[in-house]
Amino acid sequence: MANPDDQIQLCCLLWAHPGQEAALTAYEDQVLKLLPEHGGTVVQRAVSDGTEGRPHEVQLFRFESQGGLDSYLADPRRTALEKERDRVVAGTEVFPVELLPGT
Repeated sequence: MANPDDQIQLCCLLWAHPGQEAALTAYEDQVLKLLPEHGGTVVQRAVSDGTEGRPHEVQLFRFESQGGLDSYLADPRRTALEKERDRVVAGTEVFPVELLPGT
C-alpha cells in the first residue's frame, strides 16, 4: 500500500478545439483507462458546455506517487496518441489540489 503522504492529487482542465468536444471525451476515455496500471485513479470527471472560455472537461485524479504519474505520462500507448490529442485538445491546465471530504 502506498504512503498517503506520497500521493499526488491533481485537477486537469481541458479545452476542446471547436467541434471536437465529443472527440476530446473519447480521447480521454481511452487514455484514462491506463491510469490504474500506474497507480492512478480518476476521482471525478465533469463536462461543461465550454462556452465563455470554460473548459470542456474537468478531471480530478490521484496517483499513489510521483513515479506513477511520470510512468503514466511516458506510457507508450498514451504517447502514441499524441497526434489525436493535438487534433482534439486546444488547451490543458493541470495543477495540484487537495481533495476535501464531501459534505
